[in-house]
Amino acid sequence: MNSHLVSIGTANPGEGIPQMQISNFMKIAHGLDEAGSRVLNFVYRQSGIDQRFSVLEDFRYDNPELFEFFPKNKELSPFPGTKKRMEVFQARGFDLTKSAVMQCLQNGLCYPNEVTHLILVSCTGMFAPGLELKIIHEMGLRTDIERYAIHFMGCYAAFNALKLADKICQAKSKAKVLVISVELCTIHFQKEYTEDNLLANAIFGDGAAAALVTGSKSGLAIQKYDSQLFKNGEEDMAWTIGDFGFEMKLSKYVPELLHRGLQKIQDHLEKRFHISEIKNFAIHPGGKQILQKVEEAFGIGMKDNRHSHEVLRNSGNMSSASILFVLKKWLEEEEASGPILAMGFGPGLTLETMLLDKE
Repeated sequence: MNSHLVSIGTANPGEGIPQMQISNFMKIAHGLDEAGSRVLNFVYRQSGIDQRFSVLEDFRYDNPELFEFFPKNKELSPFPGTKKRMEVFQARGFDLTKSAVMQCLQNGLCYPNEVTHLILVSCTGMFAPGLELKIIHEMGLRTDIERYAIHFMGCYAAFNALKLADKICQAKSKAKVLVISVELCTIHFQKEYTEDNLLANAIFGDGAAAALVTGSKSGLAIQKYDSQLFKNGEEDMAWTIGDFGFEMKLSKYVPELLHRGLQKIQDHLEKRFHISEIKNFAIHPGGKQILQKVEEAFGIGMKDNRHSHEVLRNSGNMSSASILFVLKKWLEEEEASGPILAMGFGPGLTLETMLLDKE
């Protein structure tokens, strides 16, 4: 018996902020001169992103007097510490998550008190008692629900949650597992003008997604999955807790490292998933170059991976929530049928692959 992703709900905070409007904030925050501003504009125009979402309205403005979270000066001094950023996660994370969960349960024709297991995923915020308890108490989930939290694994973490949900459904045929990913990436903005920060600040956005996994016979059937680690990339993608929020190590070499890694295990992946026979792909929209390198490695056309480009274009990289945004589009596309290969990447360098089938 295959478990299925029966429904997926998604949510973003507020109105989308145009990518080039965000670049105006960055020029002020980084204190860029004319030459630096040209470089930044080039990166933003080539990002493949039209807009992103943030729980912080400050990114809309290039006038410090309008800032609400950051100090009202060009130096952003004193720069907000990790405690203040986690307070934003606690204050704003629930409402965003609630919207995604309500949409998911309504589409899945599931009442909150029917959910048997809850898996919360986030690498951008954590506290205890956690966000999952607030969801249980305020949304009417059972107080004897089995709950799990997957924290700080990065952009591929939703794959781990879906694998856990699959194992639960295999063990308990009547299980209804709610997987929730909430990522407020933008609250961890870093003002130091480094290559890592330039890249991270150019692609990440905020979003939440919820997926209902059951033993149903409809939706996206989870067929099989695979996990691979590439040690030579562990210094190029990392995520650590600093005094001023969480700090991203994101080298410009990640797309090339990923491409090389995929080439090394291409035979393994072909044998496991028969990639050459698959026409539908859900690649984690980690960035324009990452999508291009993965497509190049497997000979995938952009049309076959269209929903990943669409999510990147409309919302940016929302870390672990991103792949659920992509799978939602495949789930709801009436013309789509047959196998869908999903891939996610993150610190490690880690590659998660999952084969689903639209039934």
